[in-house]
Amino acid sequence: MATSGSEESGSAATSDYGKTAGLLSIGVGLTGVITYAYFLIAAHDLGKVEYGQITVLWSAVFITVSTLYRPVDQLLSRHVSEQLARGDSIRGPLRVAAKIQLSLGLAFAALALIFRGPLQDDLLSGNETLYWVFFTAVLGYAASYYARGYLAGVGSFGLFSILILSESIFRTGFAVVVAVGLFSGQSVVALGIVAAPCLSLIVVPAAFARRAQNERSEQTPPADGGGGDTAAPEMSLAHGSGFAAAVLLIMLSEQVFLNAGPLLIRATEGAAAAGFIFNVLMIARAPLQLFQAVSTSLLPHLTALSSGDAEGGEEAFSRSVRLVLVAIAGFTAVVAVTVLIAGPDLMQLAFSAKFDYDRTGLLLVTAGMGLYLASVTINQACLAQGQVRRAAVMWVICAIAFIAWNFVPLIADEFRRTEIGFTAAAGALYALLYVVYKNPRERPEDVPRRGSTEELELRLARADEATP
Repeated sequence: MATSGSEESGSAATSDYGKTAGLLSIGVGLTGVITYAYFLIAAHDLGKVEYGQITVLWSAVFITVSTLYRPVDQLLSRHVSEQLARGDSIRGPLRVAAKIQLSLGLAFAALALIFRGPLQDDLLSGNETLYWVFFTAVLGYAASYYARGYLAGVGSFGLFSILILSESIFRTGFAVVVAVGLFSGQSVVALGIVAAPCLSLIVVPAAFARRAQNERSEQTPPADGGGGDTAAPEMSLAHGSGFAAAVLLIMLSEQVFLNAGPLLIRATEGAAAAGFIFNVLMIARAPLQLFQAVSTSLLPHLTALSSGDAEGGEEAFSRSVRLVLVAIAGFTAVVAVTVLIAGPDLMQLAFSAKFDYDRTGLLLVTAGMGLYLASVTINQACLAQGQVRRAAVMWVICAIAFIAWNFVPLIADEFRRTEIGFTAAAGALYALLYVVYKNPRERPEDVPRRGSTEELELRLARADEATP
């Protein structure tokens, strides 16, 4: 009877994870496609320099908000879910998280104004409009990430998907009005980056408020009325400096892999060159966005196998990892054949004929894409084993190596140097994470228990990455 109960429990958990993965697959998948459309339209409608400046602006916003606001996103989702699990009020965590987010936003605003000269003149080519778009977009994403953390904490995956999807729709809408001739110019396309986080909050406020009201009414008020006070001290960066900080380092390293190339090229070769390498790296970025649904659902599946007592769990764990790696290898092979046959023509069809793409560079990035997706898979296995700190160290090492490689003039061609660096760094990351995976030395406090708030946090961290 115990075995039967265990099987039924496992089946129910699998079903729940399947539903979550389905919702996130739809939201993240559509978000990736629509975001791709934004850059496709911009590449066709703008000149090379103007489009390159848009990609630099996007990369700067993406890196800044991912670094600045992810801790509050994760801490909020953790504490709200913990309060709900205990039947306590969520007002305390919401209030404390809002104070932290407001402080971070004000700190960014002050620094951005102090360093306006270098940001506007050096990073954004002296374009005042792009500077204010950057400034306002980063502040707007403070509210967006706060909303994501809240929705994660209360388990509203449907609204979570709507939020990130609506951001992409509103952003791309600004590129569309330029494409159809209602408006024109780089500034209108750029405004989509700041409008996305602001307008997306208009899509869900009524449902968001109703959900918050329902959650408050469902709480059992603490006898002493101090539920909020007991939660407040826990909501701090110090409290989340262990497990959450390690995840944050992984997320930051991912941004380096995906966005450092265009920014470094911009610094040495100009905005047009940054736009070119951004397009080339889309070969890796686009599949990664679509892969989020797989990686998001893979972590809880592996966690259940790793922490469960069922016989054969270890073999099932390894088999699941192998199956995903085989699927990635097959997908990479298909992309490589496609690139070999018609890669340059397809890139010009997608991003206009303003740039000439060489087949060798595209194949290099394709190989890097496969290695990077494999690294993400092994990373999920390491996290399920409770090796988050060791995994974070490997990510940081490879991210730093990738940046350093771009300053070593062993290869004169800046583009080829970035392409080789991305692929080599992805390969090194895969090898290092694989060593960690095969030689686990987990810390008990790092093992995300099945159904725990830490596990929920990790699932949402992977889903969040598809959009800034």
